[in-house]
Amino acid sequence: MPRLTERHRQYWRRNLRVTLALLALWFFVSYVLVFFARGLRFPFFGWPFSFWVAAQGALIVYLLIVVFYTRYMDRLDRRYGVEEFFDEDED
Repeated sequence: MPRLTERHRQYWRRNLRVTLALLALWFFVSYVLVFFARGLRFPFFGWPFSFWVAAQGALIVYLLIVVFYTRYMDRLDRRYGVEEFFDEDED
């Protein structure tokens, strides 16, 4: 089994750090915010904030998480030389 170099360890540490941060954000939006939604009774874009979070806000946050993760990992892959190349001719 090949041993990981220090550069590989740095790559995985950064990968795990961003993954854990995004999972924490996902957990907060999915469970914590929804759990306390009844107490969030202030107007937001003309609707109660709790309704807006449940109907639109969570979906927007999920989309932003995916977009951020893909862009971050593309940059990280390029930085550490582990990016994937796709040949359009191969099917």
